[in-house]
Amino acid sequence: HYNTLEAEEDKCVKFENGLRPEIKTLIGFNEIRDFLTLVNKSRICDKDNRAKVNYYKAASEKRGKEMGRGNPYGRGGRRPDEGGSSGGRGSGVRNCFTCGLPGHHFY
Repeated sequence: HYNTLEAEEDKCVKFENGLRPEIKTLIGFNEIRDFLTLVNKSRICDKDNRAKVNYYKAASEKRGKEMGRGNPYGRGGRRPDEGGSSGGRGSGVRNCFTCGLPGHHFY
């Protein structure tokens, strides 16, 4: 049935129409009318496309790990000031957790 040149072209067109859109876009503009060549080129494009997707997926996951995707509102390992509001952050003087007076602190 597919022994003539026209039949070979029809077979190629039918095959192209069944391809996934991303492969069809890459292959379709070439207008390949030899069926075996079309199948081989389509397989290569599919393999390359899958490799590209896997590469970018792995790169994205790696980038996510390097960015330290933890709590963006965390204190970054700093301990909160004990006691009341006097003494302030970074002043070096802390209030006692038990009595609230500055100069000494119990944990």
